[in-house]
Amino acid sequence: MSCPGVLISATELATVIHYINSSDNPIAAIKFRQTVTGKEVAPSVTDYTSRGPSPNCPAVLKPDVMAPGSLVLASWIPDDYTAAVGFNLISGTSMACPHASGVAALLRGVHPEWSHAAIRSAMMTTATELDSSMMPIKDVGQNFTVASPLAMGAGHIVPNLAMDPGLVYDAAPQDYVSLLCSMNFTRNQIMTITRSNNYDCANSSLDLNYPSFVAFYDKNVTTGAMLKHRFRRVVTNVGAAATTYKVKVAPPEGVKVAVWPQSLVFGKKNEQRDYYVEIVYPSDGQGRVLYGSIVWSEESGSHVVRSPIVVAPTSAGK
Repeated sequence: MSCPGVLISATELATVIHYINSSDNPIAAIKFRQTVTGKEVAPSVTDYTSRGPSPNCPAVLKPDVMAPGSLVLASWIPDDYTAAVGFNLISGTSMACPHASGVAALLRGVHPEWSHAAIRSAMMTTATELDSSMMPIKDVGQNFTVASPLAMGAGHIVPNLAMDPGLVYDAAPQDYVSLLCSMNFTRNQIMTITRSNNYDCANSSLDLNYPSFVAFYDKNVTTGAMLKHRFRRVVTNVGAAATTYKVKVAPPEGVKVAVWPQSLVFGKKNEQRDYYVEIVYPSDGQGRVLYGSIVWSEESGSHVVRSPIVVAPTSAGK
């Protein structure tokens, strides 16, 4: 807010009015620059945040991650309201975006050789689903139920873990061109985005090498019909020179998820391995959003690489 103030309850109001009426010189004061810790559980998904899926490309999970964005104390251009302190509270993507961008800049400084896709992957696969009480992050906009990936993406960013993710899901420019081609963009539209006419649509695909898995279905499909979606993913070892990862699946409710191979063996740094995921799921006449995860854990190390799974009708989140 731009003006300082205090919110009180109806019970407190009666006390305040009694004090005013019973005093010859009633006085009130507001204490500033005071931080109270240990009282609130954080983070949580705010009710005003944008939700997925992306209307243009629901096959790619959006949002990617969540970051601090509600009532964040930030520097502010001095004006009539804030000239005395030079700071104000800002909410929304006005704060979440610079937080996420700052983490990306941090990763670029530590790993200048990483691509933009690798940086995003590191932020997503190391994000946390838990709040400060070690319980699942809640969604304020959904009556404090557990937040789904369509509200928080892979979770809340953890910068220190993102600097050393173990594995990354990388993508080259042609991978994004193949995605554009599968979205039925015209030649001119693709040229406008890529700023080049040197692109290839021979292998168009919605299956971008992204650190998430989204299986959407048409809401008009017969309820209970069993649907199948297959994904291919390539991961790059950016950790130890030689290591092995084992997979663990937490499937969405009523959904079968198969992953093969179930172990990935790397002989050196920057080596790549691919794996496949098959999701078999029923169409749901209730329009529920089902979600789970795929986790690759390092056998002799500390790296844990988590990717969310989402199964939902195409109208979810709208």
